[in-house]
Amino acid sequence: MDKQPDLTHLIHHPYTPPDGFEAPQPGVFKASTVYFPTVADMRSREWKNKSAYTYGLHGTPTTYLLEERLCALEGGEQCILVPSGLAAIATTALALLNTGDEVLIPDNAYGPNKALAEGELAHWGIAHSFYDPMNPSDLAERISERTRLVWLEAAGSVTMEFPDLAELARICRAKGVICALDNTWGAGLAFAPFDLLGDGNLGVDISVHALTKYPSGGGDVLMGSIVTRDLSLHLKIKLCHMRLGFGVGGNDVEAVLRSLPSIGLRYASQDDTARALARWWQAQPQCVQLLHPAFEGAPGHAHWLEVCGPQGRAAGLFSVLLDPRYDPVQIDAFCDNLQCFRIGYSWGGPVSLVMPYELKALRGQSQSHLQNGHLVRFSTGLESVQALTQDLENALNRHLSKLD
Repeated sequence: MDKQPDLTHLIHHPYTPPDGFEAPQPGVFKASTVYFPTVADMRSREWKNKSAYTYGLHGTPTTYLLEERLCALEGGEQCILVPSGLAAIATTALALLNTGDEVLIPDNAYGPNKALAEGELAHWGIAHSFYDPMNPSDLAERISERTRLVWLEAAGSVTMEFPDLAELARICRAKGVICALDNTWGAGLAFAPFDLLGDGNLGVDISVHALTKYPSGGGDVLMGSIVTRDLSLHLKIKLCHMRLGFGVGGNDVEAVLRSLPSIGLRYASQDDTARALARWWQAQPQCVQLLHPAFEGAPGHAHWLEVCGPQGRAAGLFSVLLDPRYDPVQIDAFCDNLQCFRIGYSWGGPVSLVMPYELKALRGQSQSHLQNGHLVRFSTGLESVQALTQDLENALNRHLSKLD
């Protein structure tokens, strides 16, 4: 029988490539185990300030690089990567809330944020309340001695209201309550979460971001981030993150790093496409209300102007309310008949998406600023305006003929 070769040298081979290699894309480091040259070095290393490496969950050169670039994108100073946007919301809540505390959430927030409060947080004795984001006095009245965290969201999920972010942040600051913003829609491009008015005096405490959307841009990565400016707040969240054992894959980080340089171009292109389609919808008699914060008359348009500016950007998202006289079956058939627009939830990728919603199931409070109608949300991808418009026209003519 042949002697099996000793392949130890393949594991402990002494060769290391020379330093000095540079290319447009950074190298990808993937690790669970991290080597230490000596026991003394192992004992002296500190991972919390990114000065060294100790274990894969605590960071690699690749994850550190993405974190620093996301800080530059959003104007923060510290960043933590987590497996999804929802994980960013959950980690923030778990780090800052204890039994007996209360969290306040806008009624138009991302649905899973509300579900987390109603489920796990409630089970752990953490109270919650949903406030009207378009009425700052409602938030002010709801903040109590138990309130430890207030969530903000701009624009609101699905119905796209843009709140008075500056006033909501002022109220939280005056009450001494931490405010966290779901900044997935703004993506660090529409406005600066830590400098809302551009004078350096007012911002949120925490910005969470679903990197799944625009930073990834491919519709193929799940990841989230938590960005802060306050070191003590960052460390409190980072230690919770460590105890939860959250990590992100090196190849996923590589995908986001590769897409990040083009985020501004993609965001602008998808914004332009969304506005062109929104203007088209305004001219259609089937549409009873357009929901896009950059359009005059949309809920919160003045607040969008305040923080984004007249020439400001907006995400490639908008919703329409279609005439209530149509049957829900007709609305579903319209969505089914679209060819360029695919039916799907997670926006920000190259493919345009459509999704019908039952508004009553989404909101617990009165929606007097919304017309009665069937709600359909659109997310623009990278297709041409002409192709998308033709797609809408074809489906509209087939399933939603004009009403008398």
